[in-house]
Amino acid sequence: LDALKAAQFRVAGNGRFEWTVTGEVYAKQYFPPSIADMAYPPERLVAEMDFAGVDRALLHRTPYLGIGNDFIAECVRRFPDRLLGLAHAEEWLIAADPEAAVRKVERAVREQGLSGLQFLPPQLDLYSDGAVWDGPRFRPFWDGVASLGIPVFFSLRDRVSPAVESYRDELGTLLRWMERYPEVKAVHTHGLVWRLFMHETGLDIPEWVWDPFANPNLSLQLMFPIALGAVWDYPMPEVRPTIETCVERLGADRLMWGTDMPIVTRFWTYRQNIDFIRRYCDFPSGSDLALILGGTTAHLLGEATS
Repeated sequence: LDALKAAQFRVAGNGRFEWTVTGEVYAKQYFPPSIADMAYPPERLVAEMDFAGVDRALLHRTPYLGIGNDFIAECVRRFPDRLLGLAHAEEWLIAADPEAAVRKVERAVREQGLSGLQFLPPQLDLYSDGAVWDGPRFRPFWDGVASLGIPVFFSLRDRVSPAVESYRDELGTLLRWMERYPEVKAVHTHGLVWRLFMHETGLDIPEWVWDPFANPNLSLQLMFPIALGAVWDYPMPEVRPTIETCVERLGADRLMWGTDMPIVTRFWTYRQNIDFIRRYCDFPSGSDLALILGGTTAHLLGEATS
């Protein structure tokens, strides 16, 4: 905290955050400029879904944007036939009161109608807690979550430097966690931290990255544009061999299309995010494509598919 400086950090509108240092204004374009009022209500998402031909969406969140269970549940309540949502308990509060965290998740699932838990280990580091999240301090929480019979969506990435070794450690933690809770279905969200493995013309995924997927309870969310949209242009042929590898290694019944909407529209439109798979990846069979574009997620959450 001693390193913090007065910088007039502020929300500037049109997707920008600004701050001032020695009289000079700096800006970060975190959202696309189309987010003029720094809000994204469910009506906007449903309109994008209608335009792209997407029937249903599963809502995640980023905690530092202030999006809690109440907001996600209200979105689901207003559009019950179009939206599903994941519960969340603040990772940095779990170890201090795991029972309260379990109650929060249970309420979100049992009373608010949410469909699983999203867990983001890097949030711990924002509060100077470098804890291994499958350790004894977290065990009462995970025992309680396992008793709810819901899937857990892990948003994993590197947490410290060196990045590759850190990500490998996180996958090791996930492996141990799945061994302890063999009855719980899990999802690795946002892809495999693709930027750690990119080269000029594609991706080179080390063999150890696939180790957790030897467990059939683990699925992968396919999400490339949010990580690589600033590097490679649409329709990103550089990643097609990696998608094919994912299908070969995991099977389409363990792959889920995702977008990171609306932030991803810094690079691609929502429709381009699905056409990238639907129109430009010709290797999956029709049945594989149907699984990747919703069937796998629907099966995991117990939802009927048309």
